[in-house]
Amino acid sequence: MGTTRVIGRQAERPPRKPGSNVAMEFKHQATVTLAEVAEAAGVGESTVSRVLRNHGSFSGKTRERVMAAVERLGYVPNRIAGTLASTGSRLVAFVIPSLSNIVFPDVLRGASAVLEENRYQAVFSVTDYDPGKEEALAAAMLAWRPAAVMLAGYEHTEGTVKMLRASGCRIVELLDLDGDALDIAVGFSNRAAGRESAAFLLKRGYRRIGYVGHDLNRDTRAGKRFSSFCETLDAHDAPLVAREILAGASSVENGRLGLERLLARTTDLDAVYFSNDDMALGGYFHCLAQGIAIPSKLAIFGYNGLDIGRVTPQPLSTIRTPRVATGQIAAQMVVANAPPQAVDLGFELIEGATA
Repeated sequence: MGTTRVIGRQAERPPRKPGSNVAMEFKHQATVTLAEVAEAAGVGESTVSRVLRNHGSFSGKTRERVMAAVERLGYVPNRIAGTLASTGSRLVAFVIPSLSNIVFPDVLRGASAVLEENRYQAVFSVTDYDPGKEEALAAAMLAWRPAAVMLAGYEHTEGTVKMLRASGCRIVELLDLDGDALDIAVGFSNRAAGRESAAFLLKRGYRRIGYVGHDLNRDTRAGKRFSSFCETLDAHDAPLVAREILAGASSVENGRLGLERLLARTTDLDAVYFSNDDMALGGYFHCLAQGIAIPSKLAIFGYNGLDIGRVTPQPLSTIRTPRVATGQIAAQMVVANAPPQAVDLGFELIEGATA
């Protein structure tokens, strides 16, 4: 068997034999410690810690020695250990439903800027709108002992609620105000958005209105909008004429397919309300492909106010939601350790040119 000659803290290993398992070799290498970095740099462990956190006093030369040792040894700081050893956690956990459209990345973008400025670290996981998966991921995130957990909406499993209440960390529920917050809520009323959307279409004179959407059982916020939309139509003696709800997540493709199916069954609609802008844009493209005049033949209305909807040949009629601001304010409230409250950021109805 070959030998390994150690010089200082670096090891010269014999050539790997053909067919040897690199993964197994790597798995058994010892983790480099903070003490080893300190020894290699010729400083104390507390100095290494200050340099890596960029906090406290140290000279430029000291920093150069420490960072050279870090690079040479391949040291990776244990952020979790540092968090638990400190006076308070610097982690903020996000448990979000999706990354397939811009909504939740916008929220994360708004929050991350504030958290980074205040030396907090954001981590996130994706539930795919599955309540059971949300519960499992919330449990995994809470094991890190974060300063806060941010989730979408108010609808969680009983197990998730119990864990959150017992966690001792701040809980922030995002993008909905139709319910009772566990701690802090930042967003707007989805039910109000549904009502405003229906009122807008009715005011424009549309009466034969249909709906195209995605899975309302999983996306409870879309379900709230749809419910209040229908209630408003009923109150004005113009009940929803037809609906097409597709399984799975929202997408441009599903919006196009959904409108195609809806119009194949109901040819005399004068307007269609979509669960969000992704779906509405798919419907818009279907109309372009089929030569359906918008809005004279068919009006289209969406939700979210995505940037792409503003630059289509006819800007999309929709509700614009304050997604980046939601993330920013939620993060500010965590940093400030704000008291429990619900913050209503409202929304904006964009008349556009498709309705």
